[in-house]
Amino acid sequence: MRYGLNLPNFGPQIDADGILAWATTAEAAGFDNVLLSDHVVLTDDAHRRSPAPFYECLATLSWLAGQTHTIRLGSGVLIGSHRHPAHLAHATATIDTLSGGRLIVGVGVGWTSQAFDVLGVPYHQRGRLTDVTLDALVAAWSSETYEALGASGTPRRVHGGPLPAQTPHPPLWIGGNGPAAIARTNRVGTGWHPLHPSRQLCAAGADALDDGKDFVPRIYFLPTETPVQSPNRPLGYGSVEQIHSDIDFLEGLGAGTVVLDTDPGDQRLRRSTEHDLELVRFAGESMGMGVTV
Repeated sequence: MRYGLNLPNFGPQIDADGILAWATTAEAAGFDNVLLSDHVVLTDDAHRRSPAPFYECLATLSWLAGQTHTIRLGSGVLIGSHRHPAHLAHATATIDTLSGGRLIVGVGVGWTSQAFDVLGVPYHQRGRLTDVTLDALVAAWSSETYEALGASGTPRRVHGGPLPAQTPHPPLWIGGNGPAAIARTNRVGTGWHPLHPSRQLCAAGADALDDGKDFVPRIYFLPTETPVQSPNRPLGYGSVEQIHSDIDFLEGLGAGTVVLDTDPGDQRLRRSTEHDLELVRFAGESMGMGVTV
């Protein structure tokens, strides 16, 4: 089993030193990847969940690529319709090349209706627009040139490059917990990346994935001193033994990578960065990653 970590690139308690400390601590602890969140504009609806300052996802991933060595770096997840597809393809290919093939591209449809309004993107067309973006990413990543339809309606040849270091392209994880996300994964993605899914959703979703598609769930890592007795206990919340049992359950469904989320909501925003890093180190040790920091 490989483990990823949700890295908070937002909030009044985080700064550049803190972001770098999260990434390097995770790398030293044996994590396979760290994932950053995405908001191009931080409107009130998103700010309540992920308060400012919010460090832009792609710029931060590029910066981290130059200061880490082995850990994979990714988005969890980019809002597919909030950047022009050509720009997104060019930026992600560049980061993958400059990082030596360490980028993971997670893409979702988004939920912040106010941000869609600010950016002039039709909220109720976000699914269709995300599909357009996904197709454009794969086309741009796969060839030195690709065709794009201009605003005039005329097809234009676009010269790509650099192509991604990874072949055929970086992992393309599709975020979302509904049937549409699974359908997008089967159509164009390499993996399905649900957020805090229930056991029932994990079982049904993993069964609906086509052969060759990865199941990459993001669950909590909220260890407790004693076992949690609730029948509705979320995956990753409970004693270390319960969390290990959750991982065994997910591995049995075909998960080869599980992303851990140490944020139970606003509790993490009241913790210090050093407290957060101790939890990262503990996660590495208790999940048996084989590296002690």
